[in-house]
Amino acid sequence: MTTHVKRAFKYRFYPTDAQAAELSRTFGCVRKVYNMALAARTEAWARQERVNYNETSAMLTAWKKTEVLAYLNEVSSVPLQQTLRHLQTAFTHFFGKRAKYPRFKSRKKSRKSAEYTTSAFRFRDGALTLAKMTEPLAIVWSRPLPEGMAPSTVTVSQDAAGRWFVSLLCEDPGVRPLPTRGNAVGIDAGLEHLLTLSTGEKIANPRHERRDRAALAREQRRLAKKEKGSANRAKARLKVAKVHARIADRRRDTLHKITTRLVRENQTIVIEDLTVRNMVKNHKLARAISDAAWSEFRSMLEYKAVWYGREVIAIDRWFPSSRLCSACNTLRDRMPLHVRTWTCDCGVTHDRDVNAANNLLAAGLAVTVCGAGVRPQRSTPDGQSAAKQKPSRREP
Repeated sequence: MTTHVKRAFKYRFYPTDAQAAELSRTFGCVRKVYNMALAARTEAWARQERVNYNETSAMLTAWKKTEVLAYLNEVSSVPLQQTLRHLQTAFTHFFGKRAKYPRFKSRKKSRKSAEYTTSAFRFRDGALTLAKMTEPLAIVWSRPLPEGMAPSTVTVSQDAAGRWFVSLLCEDPGVRPLPTRGNAVGIDAGLEHLLTLSTGEKIANPRHERRDRAALAREQRRLAKKEKGSANRAKARLKVAKVHARIADRRRDTLHKITTRLVRENQTIVIEDLTVRNMVKNHKLARAISDAAWSEFRSMLEYKAVWYGREVIAIDRWFPSSRLCSACNTLRDRMPLHVRTWTCDCGVTHDRDVNAANNLLAAGLAVTVCGAGVRPQRSTPDGQSAAKQKPSRREP
């Protein structure tokens, strides 16, 4: 039996004034229900009681009957039920020590979104109509949905720049494992070059944020001069958000193209397990590191590898890939960042990034032989990762 991958297809749409008003009300009600349910569960936890999804669903029914919260009946009930399920999932991850305690949604900062299941929308002949609406959404179909497939859930959202998006979750029969290839590649992430491959290829860093830095600074200065709470400040904030959205769109497009190409061309991909949240604490490099989006690159690479039957191996962040000679395994004591090329005692001259990529590839292949997993392993017999074995110094 062939199982298909469930994939979200995201499109932009342009709502009418009535649709925009209805969706804005829905977003507000979703946020209100989520926060009230979270508060109820938090208070119950303080009393050493546990409240689950079924009990919050019963609370929602009672809230709708009150005069103060009667407006919850004006929007579709499905997004309200879905937000309670999302809260239940958040608590499940919290109790499983996979996430922090759920936080309350902010009207200004939280993502505006609402999820509809099949009972709350109608999809016919390429037209999508949501509950409580009489007209279909004016969607820009930038790419076709899988032929013969209908969405199982629909998520409507609005970003900080005021753009409206609809995400359709469908089974995609076109996503299947690619033919097996015998090649592998090591990838070293950097700032001078976004990626350096063990083949010697260097992928340039587009520096998307730097391209729009002047425009961003200009709009931020204008925003800072506006009076808080004024209509002009809201307009200025929107202009800042549009610059950020343009930067993010270009960055995401570049990463999608790079990761798709790497997954199609290689059977095994070896990367370094970078701790970006700690690296951005360096205030001199934080902006450049954030612009490179290494975490997003890894996330894309991993889920596409699962889709297409490839393998991604993450080598321990403490592996000395830059200080190790890929020719003779000599380990140097120090390797400052300004050193881009160096010559080993064996006579081989290395490009720092290419040498690191080659070492990552060798370590990744060793991990495969040792049977280690995708993420760095710390449960090997000697207590070290299979990819963290420090090479011995070459005796003179």
